[in-house]
This record gives sequence, C-alpha cells and structure tokens, in this order.
Amino acid sequence: MTNIYVSSSSSSIKIRMAKALNLIQPRLLPYTRITFPINPKSPLNDWQNSLFLTRCSTKQGIGSNNNATSRNPSIELDSNSISPHFPTPTSNLPLTQQKSKGLVFALGPENSWDSAEIGSPIVKRYIGDNEERWYMWYHGMSSDSDSDSNFDRIGLAVSSNGIHWTRGSEHVSSCGDVGAVMDCSRNWWAFDTESIRPSELVIMSSPMYSSVYWLYYTGYSSEEMEISRFFNISIENPERVSHYNAKPGKVLKSLPGLACSQDGRHWARIEGDYHSGALLDVGSSKEWDSLFISSPRVVIHQNDDLRMYYHSFDVENGCFCIGIARSRDGIRWVKLGKIMGKGKEGCFDELGTKNACVVRNGKNGKYLMAYEGVDSNGNRSIGMAESPDGLKNWKRVEENPILEASEGDDRWDSKEVGSPCLIQMEDNEDEWRLYYVGADNEGRTGIGMAISEGSNFRNFKRGSGLHL
Repeated sequence: MTNIYVSSSSSSIKIRMAKALNLIQPRLLPYTRITFPINPKSPLNDWQNSLFLTRCSTKQGIGSNNNATSRNPSIELDSNSISPHFPTPTSNLPLTQQKSKGLVFALGPENSWDSAEIGSPIVKRYIGDNEERWYMWYHGMSSDSDSDSNFDRIGLAVSSNGIHWTRGSEHVSSCGDVGAVMDCSRNWWAFDTESIRPSELVIMSSPMYSSVYWLYYTGYSSEEMEISRFFNISIENPERVSHYNAKPGKVLKSLPGLACSQDGRHWARIEGDYHSGALLDVGSSKEWDSLFISSPRVVIHQNDDLRMYYHSFDVENGCFCIGIARSRDGIRWVKLGKIMGKGKEGCFDELGTKNACVVRNGKNGKYLMAYEGVDSNGNRSIGMAESPDGLKNWKRVEENPILEASEGDDRWDSKEVGSPCLIQMEDNEDEWRLYYVGADNEGRTGIGMAISEGSNFRNFKRGSGLHL
C-alpha cells in the first residue's frame, strides 16, 4: 500500500494525486476506451477496464459542469468491446430459506479473510446497454488464529443483480480478482493501524485528477479513549458483535481517511493534513466529537460542494450523534456541527443515531438519510430522516424504524440490524434497495437486503426470493 502526502496547496494536491495514480495503475487493455461528459472526445490514458466495462459516463465529479446527484454513475458498454465472463457464484447462504430471509451475503469459508465477521457494505450499481454490474466493498475479519490478518480488512465482491455475489477468499492479485483489497497501515504513526472499514465510494472525474475511485474509510488506531462517565450501554469503537479476537467495551480512536484507485482493487492512501494522515481530527474535550470520528459518508451536492456525514459519541449528552463537514475538494474539510441526535424517550433511537447513509432523491431533489438507531438497551435498528437541502432541518420520517431485527431466535438477523446502505434504482425511481448488516444471537454477522414497498421508502420488506 502506497502512502501519498497531500499538503495544503491545491497545486500540490493535484501533483500528489497524479503520482499516486501512477504508482497503482495496472496494465491498460488494448480495446479499452473510456469517455466522460466533461471531455467526451479525449480518451483517458492509463486506465484499467476495472468494472469490466469500457466506456463510462459519470454524473458526479469535481470540475465538471454536471450537477451531482445521488444516483449511481451510469456506465455504457462500447459496442466494439468484449465484456469478460463472470464466474458463477457459489452459495454462501448455509441457512434454510425461511431462517435466512433477506440474507444475500454470509460469512466467508473457514479461515478465509472474512470468515469471522463481515459488515460496512458499500454497494454500487452500474448499468450498461445490455447488462448491469454490482460492486460491494465491505470489511471482514479472519477466524484463523495463526493468521497475521486478525484485523479488519476491506474487500470487494461482485454481482450481476445485487443478490447473488461472487467473493474471493484471499487478497486480490490482478485487476479481475475479487477478495481482500486493502489492509491496515503498517506505519506506526498512522491513524489506521488496528482496523479499517469502508464508508463511501465516489467516482471523481476532472481534467486534472482523471477519473478515479475515491474511497472514504474509517481508520482505527491503537490509542484507547477514556470515558469518565458510566453509561447503561456498552460503548465500543469499532463495534464487535461476536467479540472474536476483540475485547468488549474497547473504545479506540478512529478518524476518516481517503484512498484512491483506478480499478477499485489496488489502492493508494492520500494522507491528509493531520500528523496521522487523517482528513479530520477529533474535537476538543468539550466538543461532541471528542472521542472518535466514524463512518464518513460523502455526498457530492454540486461542483465544489461535498458533504461528509459522520458520527461520534457525545459524552456530555450520553448519546450517539451525527455531524456534518463540508469541503470544496474532497480532501480538506471544515466541520459544521451536529445535525442529528437522540430520539424521544422510549423510541428505537433513544440513545442516539449513527452510521448515516445519505442519498439525494432523484424524484424531488430532497435528501434521505438511512441511519442506525440505538435504543435504551443498546439494541440497533434502522430509521429514516429527510432534509430539503442535506445540511440542516433533518426530520425523522417515522417515529418507528423502517427495519428492525427479525422475530424468532433462529433468524440470521434476530439480534440487531444496522450499517444501512440505501440505493435508489436508476431505472425505477420508485424502487429503493436497503442493504444492511444483521447479526444473530450467537454473534454471526451477514449482509442482507430489503426492498421498499413501491415508492413508500418508509417501509422496507425483506425479500423471500433472495436465495440461490
């Protein structure tokens, strides 16, 4: 993994970004040609056909005349190209159909890099003329006690429909592989030496940066944060359901980081202005985000206007809260404060909100936030809020969660659900998909999917036909 330092100078950022991409670029296939709306006549050099597609058109970008929307980038197939064949996915759903209702991605095979825990799904859909491709970046941890990778790693899985996924049990070795794609930093001074988890992926396109994947992620260091007050629930960072190879109640300092890639598989870290390489630092002892910064979800509102939604634990008020920061270039950020706190007494989010996923509704331009709510017993479920501008005036659309743990002790997500990833289907704006992490009473985690009932994004149902 290559570390690239980014200074406060904008010209330096551009130079360092270019060097980072040169260090990670794979071999260009001879038939690959990619064009973007900002410069449709100029092919981009040194780009790998990473998505198995050969002409891309993105709606998001910096330095582009296109307004950013929450819809995923559209991808077009070159009529002269050949689309590589996907391997047939093998089942990773060991439960019966009723017990695994909604489950689309389970733990990996024994001793694989993701055999002990999976979570933090970041799902993207790309549409071509004759096909669609789905990509999911997620974190995983191995159950192999003899392995040197008993830390969270980031991996990639692929699918043709967002339901049946192809995964890899080892680290990727080529541009067409799936599996683990990013490890913790080996630099003792870095902010991400203990754990890393993906938070958001955006495609940036500009004449200076070229078009690259930007992965915002949460990095955890070995620094333990002290909490002077006693709370009724266990506060952990990172969260562990199974507590496999982890100590319950441990609160590690976490900060947001950025990495870039030309193929979604080989990543170079872009070090921010802070001494640890992070993009932001925690607040002072009197501020609400003094413990940690976690789950930086980035949305491009328009040119030179990016918003980062993140959460922390507010010790003064005893609850999880969601805050926002703003940036012009995606690297240097300014905090704007809290935007969501705890809900009413007795509600599913009485002890706060966290792990926000914000998207812009393609139908009305408003912003939707799927978030994880924590109740008075520490149980987690998923709620929804809405805002006209994505900055303030966030209002819960329901007092009840839109998705909660399944009833029945034998269900795969009977303990809790969280870490939502909300997607509006580009070819049907009335349909929404909600990917999420679920856990059973024995601590096994999985990734599931629920579908909105028509245009009613207030109610999601786990599908019964999501099985191989």
